[in-house]
Amino acid sequence: MDRVLITGCGGMSGKAFYNKFSKDSTVKATDININEHWLSYLDVRDLEEYMIEADKFKPNVIIHLAALTDLEYCEENQENAYLTNVIGAENSVIVAKELQAKLVYISTAGIFDGEKEEYDDWDTPNPLNVYGRSKYLGEKYVVDNYDKYYVCRAGWMMGGGESKDKKFVKKIIEQINNGKKELYVVDDKLGTPTYTKDFANNIYELIKTNYFGVYNMVCEGDGSRFDVAKEILEVLNLTNEIKLTKVDSNYFKNEYFAQRPSSEKLINKKLMLRNLNRMGNWKQGLYDYLKNDYYDYVKTK
Repeated sequence: MDRVLITGCGGMSGKAFYNKFSKDSTVKATDININEHWLSYLDVRDLEEYMIEADKFKPNVIIHLAALTDLEYCEENQENAYLTNVIGAENSVIVAKELQAKLVYISTAGIFDGEKEEYDDWDTPNPLNVYGRSKYLGEKYVVDNYDKYYVCRAGWMMGGGESKDKKFVKKIIEQINNGKKELYVVDDKLGTPTYTKDFANNIYELIKTNYFGVYNMVCEGDGSRFDVAKEILEVLNLTNEIKLTKVDSNYFKNEYFAQRPSSEKLINKKLMLRNLNRMGNWKQGLYDYLKNDYYDYVKTK
């Protein structure tokens, strides 16, 4: 693992991966959005460019983080969603095969339909929206067309910090900073939060093995969006200052119109069976994230 190419490294998971892998490897971190000095430009949708850059660097590991993850954007921009999430993944397989590099593909709990309360590594995906379908098609292509792969399915991502976090934690923080004294949060959607640092650390350990395959990779514990919001307020000592009100998903149906499964809870069954589960509890991950990336920011507002 001495030469690692990371695509999509400018997103919310990128810094965790860059920090982890650059400690003892030569890393080429790329993205189409150059928002860090350690990033270089690469569009994974352009196979010719991808092949040229990869061939110059000659990685023995490719970590494919590049993806469009906004569900509503994907619904409204389906061509770009499939181009990025499917063709980008297919291009990564082509490049990895050419260089005989190990390939890490990041998948998602969003490939399941929520008909079950929780899913292990062998349950059959049935995505409900364009984002989930595009990610599953990417996952399926990797599995069907290469042998040296690790497909790692994340849950509700937590990480990235103020500038890159585009998910639930950032949205709650924004409302707090805007002076909201009552937060309306859904309690009819269940999932398994996934801290980016834990995720990068566990993938690092997995890559050191040749146990190729599909892995669920989420933090310990689960809950609803309401549970996560409640924990945020507790960590920030704002429980007595801000009221949390439970609502169902219909409350936000105009803003969040993409169909979402009622449960995206994953079980790290295969990691546990191989004694490779290094994922911490999501509440500890959330505490670490808020303490390091948001605590002072919130308190000074």
